[in-house]
Amino acid sequence: MKTTRVTTTDKPADSVETDLLVYLATQINNKAPQCDKAVMAQVKKAFELGDFKGKEGEQLFYYPAVTGGEKQPAAKRILVLGLGKIETTSKAEPKTKNDEATVCDTLREAGGHIAKACEKIKARKIIICLPPRGTLAPEKTAECITEGVLLGDYRFAKYKQVTRKKTDYTGITAVKFASNTAVKSVRKGVAQGRISALAACAARDMAHEPGNGWTSAEFAAFAKALAKTHGLTYRCIEKKEMEKLGMGGILAVNQGSAIPPRMVILEYQPEKKTETLLLVGKGVTFDSGGISLKPGAGMEEMKYDMCGGAAVLAAMQAVGEEKPKIGVVTIIPATDNMPGGTAVRPGDIIHHYNKVTAEIVNTDAEGRMILADALAYGIKTYTPDGVVDVATLTGAVIIGLGHHFSGLISNNDSLARSLEAAGKLSGEPLWRLPLNKHYKKQIESKVADIKNIGGKAGGTITAAAYLSNFVGKIPWAHLDIAGTAWDFTKKSYIPKGPSGIGVRTFLTLIRNWETGKLK
Repeated sequence: MKTTRVTTTDKPADSVETDLLVYLATQINNKAPQCDKAVMAQVKKAFELGDFKGKEGEQLFYYPAVTGGEKQPAAKRILVLGLGKIETTSKAEPKTKNDEATVCDTLREAGGHIAKACEKIKARKIIICLPPRGTLAPEKTAECITEGVLLGDYRFAKYKQVTRKKTDYTGITAVKFASNTAVKSVRKGVAQGRISALAACAARDMAHEPGNGWTSAEFAAFAKALAKTHGLTYRCIEKKEMEKLGMGGILAVNQGSAIPPRMVILEYQPEKKTETLLLVGKGVTFDSGGISLKPGAGMEEMKYDMCGGAAVLAAMQAVGEEKPKIGVVTIIPATDNMPGGTAVRPGDIIHHYNKVTAEIVNTDAEGRMILADALAYGIKTYTPDGVVDVATLTGAVIIGLGHHFSGLISNNDSLARSLEAAGKLSGEPLWRLPLNKHYKKQIESKVADIKNIGGKAGGTITAAAYLSNFVGKIPWAHLDIAGTAWDFTKKSYIPKGPSGIGVRTFLTLIRNWETGKLK
């Protein structure tokens, strides 16, 4: 993955040589946009001519004069980018938590627009001046813009070979934030934004890999490398151990595959930890549907069925860098789902790790089968204070929520509220769905404890009802990201294809776990 250097400076922005110097402007009704005094003359002139009002995403490009008596900026080009209208209180802070989330995403969008502008002119080194007061605190402003720039600058060209040209733009190499006040706060915000953005980009990279380039072995290798780099504890449960443990769910899904399954585990346990959070991510590296074969059209997208596993593993990359006070454990049950001669069949009955038996009605409902074993094992082994699983689990969630919200189902109101708040602040919104005995009744089986589908009605919820049999009374939440893991809401910092969703939500949840802000 390409590495972009992100730094801060207290030097005057116009004194540093760079490909592009960026200023940000806030739209004001019937007045020239609010902006840095260094570009006020240009902005006022453009406003008077009707060329620039500071609308969100609106751009004013110009080039410093090469002649004249006054000292000119050292930048090759200058961009003034509109932020649109940002409503704040008289104390220059957002009115409500919802306003804060909106402003955060506006700033991320601005970062994405900056990245797209850089691509257009092939700028590699840029300087960004923070917007004038009246948005968020400098730390949060810097964090969100950093996220937007790095996420918006993302590209995946690993497999471009003969079509790649030497002149192809490969992205921004250096971003410098200029601020003559609150430099320490800005530096902290930049660091947080860089960590979360690069983690999300790592998840995107994993998802982009083809089924023959990312298997259970690659999940294990990536986790092992993270453990070595950040001092985490790594463990991988192989097939023989799964058989001894009775993990019938993941073993059944893997029956038709030539590649063995793996349950990849990473632990971060600080000495003076307060609580432990367990994250479980679905790692189906390619989903053919098994015997219940999927239609051929669009099946190539089923390499993305491991986006839940990618999300929790990438979140662990960020945890390894930040070293929070709470313990974090991630588990990725990893396998593909293939229709081989030994594949699990509709009508088969399996035994899960916690002895629950399940009738397999549809082999394409495989995600819940592997998550069930991982959840039951993780809760028994690590006794966490809370557990969240994330998966591209059902097409039904797309019918219900489209590509704009991830589905949230939980047995704990406090955890659900915390996740909703984290998702909102991260620009990854969640919508909570109900779960009660009526949905659980839909997955009752006549020949086993449960069955793995409950019909078309409420498919997202009945999938969660299946998982509820493996969590007991522990605070638990299930995120269905089938509609948002790719083809997520179009934004300047969200590319086509994998979005990396979930990574920043988890990181926000972890960062605020002890503060009470999200509880």
